Amino acid sequence: MLLQPPAGASLAAASNLDVHVAGAELNAGAALARLGGRAALCTRLGADPFATRVRATAEALGVELLAEADPQRPTGVFFKDVRPDGLRHVYYYRSGSAAAALGPRDIARVWSARPRVVLVSGLTAALGDEPRRAVESARTAREHGIALVVDVNLRPQLGRTDDAVRAVRSLLPAADLLIVGTDESTEIFGTRRPADIVASANSAGCGEVVVKAGADGCWWTDETGNLRHLPSLATRVVDPVGAGDAFTGGYIAGRLSGASAGGAAWLGAVLAAGVVANVGDTAGLPDRAEAATLVQRAVAWRAGVDHVLLNCQSGPPPPPSHPNLHKGAL
Repeated sequence: MLLQPPAGASLAAASNLDVHVAGAELNAGAALARLGGRAALCTRLGADPFATRVRATAEALGVELLAEADPQRPTGVFFKDVRPDGLRHVYYYRSGSAAAALGPRDIARVWSARPRVVLVSGLTAALGDEPRRAVESARTAREHGIALVVDVNLRPQLGRTDDAVRAVRSLLPAADLLIVGTDESTEIFGTRRPADIVASANSAGCGEVVVKAGADGCWWTDETGNLRHLPSLATRVVDPVGAGDAFTGGYIAGRLSGASAGGAAWLGAVLAAGVVANVGDTAGLPDRAEAATLVQRAVAWRAGVDHVLLNCQSGPPPPPSHPNLHKGAL
């Protein structure tokens, strides 16, 4: 649950707070579901009214829940303060929450669901020792015939950044797709330079790498080994929260639909642009009719030569990505 003051107010002075359901993986799943896919979120919730609200919101977003109710622990909560300068400060109260008890045993629900792709992130790994072990256990995805997508998604405000970094690094050899932002890449690879990030990730065994850079767009590697760049498609920025999650969901949906890496990046960028133009993590997602058209355009998308940034073939070639990522159907 996310609680935040109304526009123009602060946590220190507000007499009432707006209540929302929020979460990176839920946002990504909502984007994929809006694009015609089937998405589910594996988590743990308390046996409380907040859990009821989370379940209702997930259902409205088209995201199934693989969630157990924990009568001993509450549903997690965090607070967001928007300062007059536009900067956002987030305060997490997740210690002792139901999701902080998520462990490797919960991942059995994922394997039983038989998804084509499982998405994990460094955010979950920062919730505690058991969540970190749950994230690390996802490295066995290929043994279950499932592609593994790793979204680095470090959240320093949660603390335990070193644990999250170690968990992400442990997954690199098993990652069929790595999504990493230049604002967090130094923690993992020691560099913010896209070409070096991709080369390091490929050397570690990642099958496919996408580098996000916010207002500077994103980078991906085409089938010939060229590193290509797509500028940001945002024309209006109201609230940047959720944009990266929308990109992640859009990229995965594009690849599952048979789009090239470039087409998937374009689809993710379109969704991210819609989200930043609206208040709320998912408010800017396209309606289903527009979403279907966007998926068709992503599958037909072709990169122009003007998008070639540089050639990355001086390093080792990327390992092949999991066939589940490009079978051509959600």
